[in-house]
Amino acid sequence: MSGTLILKQSEIKKLINMKEVVESVETAFKAYAERDVQMPAKEYLFFHEGDLRIMPCYVRSSEEAGVKCVNVHPKNPLEHQLPTVMAVIELVDPATGFPLAVMDGTLITDLRTGAAAGVATKYLARPDSETLGIIGAGKQACTQLMALNEVMDITKAKVFCRTCSTRTNFAKTASKLYGFDVEAVETAQEAVKNVDVIVTTTPSRKPLISADWISPGTHINAMGADAPSKQELETRLLLKSRIIIDSWDQASHSGEINVPVSQGVIKQKDIHAKLGDVVIGKETGREGDEITIFDSTGLAVQDVVTAGLIYRRAREQGVGMDFDFIS
Repeated sequence: MSGTLILKQSEIKKLINMKEVVESVETAFKAYAERDVQMPAKEYLFFHEGDLRIMPCYVRSSEEAGVKCVNVHPKNPLEHQLPTVMAVIELVDPATGFPLAVMDGTLITDLRTGAAAGVATKYLARPDSETLGIIGAGKQACTQLMALNEVMDITKAKVFCRTCSTRTNFAKTASKLYGFDVEAVETAQEAVKNVDVIVTTTPSRKPLISADWISPGTHINAMGADAPSKQELETRLLLKSRIIIDSWDQASHSGEINVPVSQGVIKQKDIHAKLGDVVIGKETGREGDEITIFDSTGLAVQDVVTAGLIYRRAREQGVGMDFDFIS
């Protein structure tokens, strides 16, 4: 038997593209909806300056299993010259428990989070959607735009974050990369007014988006809330919209809905569906000009399915280094 395959981020970049990640994440949502997955809700360890999340998963039909450990430390870039989010994924052989691979999970996390919004937009946005509003201009905003460009014919995007130079640089770089106009705007309201699709990517603990700003027929990907007490959308906006989640256990604990759930304002009966059930046709997606919201917390199955594809491709191409952990 070969040893454990070690894969660096620079190697993973050459093995997969966003189109393939969107397809992998759609497959992951299907597997979850079809109950083909053993996947406990993610566990949290809370530190003074951040947290660590542990996310295991086993996909029965494909015999893929693994676990991701991922941190979130918001002060890292300024104080430690480290990314806010870092992750490692281990894949194991379900038959023996042998560690098949240990790979960087940071890039995979960024890509599959963007891809989740891509899948949601494919199923929940109006088919003629072409304008985009982005809240936040960091790394996740980049991968959100990358994924949404795979499922939308974008003609115009607007971006807002609090730092003028950051949003200006984002807009300039994205306009050049994608060939459509990306405009840096001065307020969140300006970014989300009169657009077809919105994506929010901030760690805010205070709602940034008012219900009064959102047009009928808009689809919103709420991606930023990933821990208790975080919230980007006004509760009134949630209450007037069709809410689709990835997992009730996770969304109610740490997703966009966690604050109104903890206050008793939103209950499980107020959730329209899980995205996986929409993907497999068990539940409807959009109906008419209602506002749809996808509350994404991130599922371990997304990581494992994507990492499995990367592992197989690396073996086929001879990429990475084998290491014998158990000799």
